[in-house]
Amino acid sequence: MAAIPTARAQAVALLGQVLGQGRLLSEAMSGPAWDALAPADRAAAQRMTAEVLRNLERCDRVLKPHLRKGPPLFVRNVLRLGTWELCTGGAAHGVVNEAVQTVSADRKTQSMKGLVNAVLRKVADDGPAQWAKLRVPRLPRWLRDPLVSAWGPQAVSGMEAAHLAGAPLDLTARGDAAGLAEALGGEFLPTGSVRLREAGQVTALPGYADGDWWVQDAAAALPARLLGNVSGQRVLDMCAAPGGKTLQLAAAGAQVTALDLSEARMGRLRDNLARTGLAAEVVVGDALEHEGRYDAILLDAPCSATGTIRRHPDLPHAKQGDGISELIGLQAAMIDHALGLLAPGGRLVFCTCSLIPDEGECQIEEALSRHPGLAVMRPEVAGIEDDWRSPEGGLRLRPDFWAARGGMDGFYMAILHQPE
Repeated sequence: MAAIPTARAQAVALLGQVLGQGRLLSEAMSGPAWDALAPADRAAAQRMTAEVLRNLERCDRVLKPHLRKGPPLFVRNVLRLGTWELCTGGAAHGVVNEAVQTVSADRKTQSMKGLVNAVLRKVADDGPAQWAKLRVPRLPRWLRDPLVSAWGPQAVSGMEAAHLAGAPLDLTARGDAAGLAEALGGEFLPTGSVRLREAGQVTALPGYADGDWWVQDAAAALPARLLGNVSGQRVLDMCAAPGGKTLQLAAAGAQVTALDLSEARMGRLRDNLARTGLAAEVVVGDALEHEGRYDAILLDAPCSATGTIRRHPDLPHAKQGDGISELIGLQAAMIDHALGLLAPGGRLVFCTCSLIPDEGECQIEEALSRHPGLAVMRPEVAGIEDDWRSPEGGLRLRPDFWAARGGMDGFYMAILHQPE
């Protein structure tokens, strides 16, 4: 019988898939070895992987003086994980011993167990002091350079600090958000979300089983609110999965059609509708082929997701910017098709969880040039700050905003109004 992998060994395997195969963590967390882990070990493996990815630059800087030549990726990832643990308070004996065992278990790398032992013992001695002096890790150049061009080096440094800090847990209430914040000991945010600093297991929190709330970053909760009063209106959530915005619209009294191409992802949406007791028509299909007539449409378009790195630190390492130009073309096509589905006088909220202007501000500017008479409505929602407003009339949210509160996802959103 094969030995059940440890959380550390599985973290090394996850790092290999992200850094060696370009897979996202959400894709990598599967398979027999993953399924064999106890729930607590899965959570530990995911946390360790995420923290190594957040601190990859620091890990490599600490390791560099101790490596004359680069070891194979598997061994390097064992060393990276060990370095992160040792430099953030891990007990040297357990960390080093398991690292050596992990390398020894693979016939291709067992000859390097001496190297791993020697390097990590040196890191245990001098690594923590060096770690404390290192700069906040920077984004890879493929993403950092265009962001600096768009927002400037100071803003990008603030984003990187937010990425390193990670994200607290934000909730959207089905009903009284202020009451939910009080009940859970959280913070009631100015835009209406509830923020928890130390959440623990989500499904064990009060109100989860009763469907009183759902997990949704504060920035991601704003686009649905931009539609204003939707009670009784026909509303299309055009790229709906996993469903947070559908739940918002349904809770606000809209007649919601939730549309998405992915049957698997729509399973989560159906589960959340059932848990919260909310109703929506669920349609699996291609947004560009959908027909109908709606009073309002929410289009959270497929994008690079570069605004979500504080929650998904694997993204800038798994992806290298490939496919963004195709996404930009798809976003424009979706805007044009969505406008054709609006009833006279209808409104469309376009949004992306991207930090790249070509996936946000530029899309709106180009849509206005393609559609004479189309207008951008000024967003008027509680909690919006003046420096979030962008020149073409939308909202630009960034991870470095609300820094003292724990940041927010990077998002762009704008309300387009169809003339009657």
